Amino acid sequence: MTATPRRGELTSLRVEIEVRPGSLRTAVGGSRDQALLVRVVEPAHGGAATAAALVSLAKALGVPRSSVGLVRGRTVRRKLVEITIDADAAPSVAGRLAQLLAG
Repeated sequence: MTATPRRGELTSLRVEIEVRPGSLRTAVGGSRDQALLVRVVEPAHGGAATAAALVSLAKALGVPRSSVGLVRGRTVRRKLVEITIDADAAPSVAGRLAQLLAG
């Protein structure tokens, strides 16, 4: 038996991303070793690339930036992020994430 989430309940999805700083353009899509590729123009200095990657991921998924949090990987290219969303929106966000991973 599967419980139906109540309206307003939150759920989270975790995904590994690989940030490519210093790219010619910002883009989210494709994968490398099962990690979602996030290309950003910002340099990898002072956390600028990480911050830009989280903003870009939120935009690509259609969720507020505040819904995307860094779990680990502050100073490395490969990061684990958690997307916290309303349970009702989880299927559409998961579907969009699958599309982005497929490239």
